[in-house]
Amino acid sequence: MRPDAQGTPTPPREKAQSPLSRVRSLPLLGNVPGDVAASLVVFLVAVPLSLGIAVASGAPLIAGIIAAVVGGIVAALAGGSAVQVSGPAAGLTIIVADLVTAYGWRVTCLITLLAGLVQIALGACRIARAALAISPAVIHGMLAGVGVTIALAQLHVLLGGDPQSSATANIAELPRQLADNHTPAVVVGMVTIAVLLVWPRLPGLRRLSRLPGALVAVVAATALATAAGWPVERVSLPDSPAAAWTGPVLPDPGDLRGVAIGVAAVALVASVESLLCAIAADRLHDGPRANLNRELLGQGAANTASGALGGLPIAGVIVRSTTNARAGARTPLAAMLHGVWILAFIGLFAHAVELIPLAALAGLLVVIGLQMVNLAHLRDLRRHREASIYVAALLAVVLFGLLEGVLIGFALSVLVSLRRLTRVSVLTEEREGRRHIVVQGSLTFLGVPRVAHVLRTVPSGAHVDLDLHVDFMDHAAFESIHAWRLDHERTGGSVDIDEVHENWYERRSRQAPPAGKTSPGGLARSWAPWGMRGGFDPAAPPSGLLLSGAREYHASTAGRMRSLMSRLAQRQRPKALFITCADSRVVPNLITASGPGDLFTLRNIGNLVPRRGSGSGDDSVGAAVEYAVTVLEVPSVVVCGHSNCGAMKALLEGPGEPDAELGQLRRWLAHGGESLERAGALRLRDAPTPEAMRRLSQANVVQQLENLLTYPAVRRRFERGDLELSGMYYDLESARVHVLGADGSFAAVSAEAGAAERVGADASAPGSGSAAGPAEAAPGPDGAGASPSTTP
Repeated sequence: MRPDAQGTPTPPREKAQSPLSRVRSLPLLGNVPGDVAASLVVFLVAVPLSLGIAVASGAPLIAGIIAAVVGGIVAALAGGSAVQVSGPAAGLTIIVADLVTAYGWRVTCLITLLAGLVQIALGACRIARAALAISPAVIHGMLAGVGVTIALAQLHVLLGGDPQSSATANIAELPRQLADNHTPAVVVGMVTIAVLLVWPRLPGLRRLSRLPGALVAVVAATALATAAGWPVERVSLPDSPAAAWTGPVLPDPGDLRGVAIGVAAVALVASVESLLCAIAADRLHDGPRANLNRELLGQGAANTASGALGGLPIAGVIVRSTTNARAGARTPLAAMLHGVWILAFIGLFAHAVELIPLAALAGLLVVIGLQMVNLAHLRDLRRHREASIYVAALLAVVLFGLLEGVLIGFALSVLVSLRRLTRVSVLTEEREGRRHIVVQGSLTFLGVPRVAHVLRTVPSGAHVDLDLHVDFMDHAAFESIHAWRLDHERTGGSVDIDEVHENWYERRSRQAPPAGKTSPGGLARSWAPWGMRGGFDPAAPPSGLLLSGAREYHASTAGRMRSLMSRLAQRQRPKALFITCADSRVVPNLITASGPGDLFTLRNIGNLVPRRGSGSGDDSVGAAVEYAVTVLEVPSVVVCGHSNCGAMKALLEGPGEPDAELGQLRRWLAHGGESLERAGALRLRDAPTPEAMRRLSQANVVQQLENLLTYPAVRRRFERGDLELSGMYYDLESARVHVLGADGSFAAVSAEAGAAERVGADASAPGSGSAAGPAEAAPGPDGAGASPSTTP
């Protein structure tokens, strides 16, 4: 094993790397067996979904097949993602259905073709990431609204009737439809839904349950309808390729405006959905990320070809992409081959496809539509206080239509963002006869009433320390504060204004305010690495960067720290012994919002704590534990692991070839053997590499907590109740801290609970770090830190 660029151990041989780490760097034929197997699995998923989406769109059924073939071959060949699979997407069904109703199918094909050309132009202009500017809350809400609309429409088909023109009409018509007797169609649809829901949960049939549920459900419903001889409406395909082609035609002159709007709508929705899917697909592997501009070009080429051949609009599809990656795909060959298999299957077994009842496809779409209302997304958006945008977009799509829903959701997201950007907080307290007021945020005319209300409560003659911790101040805010200051000083009071960021108030007083919103400086940007901050030359030697950092510290921070450090100079009383990895990406004080004197930090490769008496030949860890627990009498010990840990990766991949230069590292990592056993080494071999490393890192935290109890001082104080042991896990990708709970699982820390504590700490000690350590920040479910007695 040799250390990588971050100093973490990596295996010496290429073959020891995770297969997914070579995604997109492999040649097209570099993973033929795995890609062929994955393509067959995706093909089995794609056929019923493509037919169902064609039914929901009101298009010819063969249009769904054409789109699946073209999306598989063209989008994969020309696109920029290794594992994304494109085809007809449920998110476009409402747009396509409206276009077909308004202009006919062949004009809709022209719209698809033109939308593809627009996507090619956007990709050529390299503005793919601009499409991601739409809030995810709007996108997820839109897709949820589309899902509800699809489910309502296909419920009528399932009942043997016809869908109405709108979601509201479908709701109004549903009672009458339920009263009619359509027994065969209802049974077929309900069998499809039942199989879809039950199949993934079948106990004891692990191998069979890997078959796509959509395929199994449609086959089961088709077999039942055929065996019973029920007279239900079935799939109908053209008799020949010539009859299948229904290419684009020019619209009537009076329809040009509506067609242009349709082109823009298809291009925008298909682009955003495809790019979001490509980003989501990147999370399924640890190889190079998707080239979004190239992916947009590939999507445009696929839509151009699909429209010319009479197919549905195409977008990246997350269900097929996820299936593709998990089935072993490594290159675009898998997506291309899945299109070839669809073409061959339809050409050879069209008669078998025509046995499928439309009610079975309707049942499939009802489940897919309801699954598009993703509760996990809603819970995540609630944590970010954007659930209202999601719900508004969902309801607007259902009640008014797709474009109206997107516009309403987008407008609401802009209003929410403006409110957040202009939010200002005002904190006040009285200390030793002096009134201390802290104003934080962007101080605009919207925040003036709140600030003015607090300032009016200041009694006449009082001395006021006003801290303006703002990155923007408009003229209205300046006038309000300045007028109050003059009035207060005329009545015998005094005002001392301290500006933490740019001197907005002072410079406005001189008629020379900054040109625009200012970025934080000094302490407020201390979390950023050197390469992301101005004033640091990335090409400078490390000693030069360290010296530049020391100069900035003396210029902006040392003066504020002097009084605090003078109190700490003679004695330290840390709140916790914090044991974590030496990885440069993990900064303990940053992720715990702690400052000088809060944490007694112990860092090593893999945050390992060798058992006492293990004969490791290294007493540094044991010495730190004994000193912190016995001499400093810390009330808490925290073990913090993290994702993408080089030590955990080395444990998973085995010892590799002997290397005399890494003998000490090899001996040190041997202390992680118990963690590997706890995590289940055999099970981890079947898990994707990021998931296996997460499980091992979290199991390692639990194991080190147990190892701590082998130290007599730790066990004695723990059993007396004087010491708590806590486990934490830091996820680098999401920058979220997770805490070990009583059930042995790690749960993400919520930001809401700590907001009030942080505000109080800032008000009581401005300019200093918070005193909240892991003992307060990481409680277990019962209010105390997670202890070894709660571990699995």
